[in-house]
Amino acid sequence: GSTKMAAAAAAGGAADAQARFGHSVKGLLTEKVTSCGTDVIALTKQVLKGSRSAELLGQAARNMVMQEDAILHSEDSLRKMAIITTHLQYQ
Repeated sequence: GSTKMAAAAAAGGAADAQARFGHSVKGLLTEKVTSCGTDVIALTKQVLKGSRSAELLGQAARNMVMQEDAILHSEDSLRKMAIITTHLQYQ
């Protein structure tokens, strides 16, 4: 009788320990999943920020090219005006 009760108590204790172990594993998994989720969100934000930076750099480069064209055009106009001024001075 007492051997059966001891075995039942041991089995109950083992089941209890297994339940506690299962619970702690679930807790750890939940913690890890949450941590991974947070990391993925942070990574996504960084990637988006990076692509936004690249977009802004491209825009700045295009604006610079446009400005360069305007400057070259202005330089050309100034050269022509200088030639006209010289001609007018001779007349």
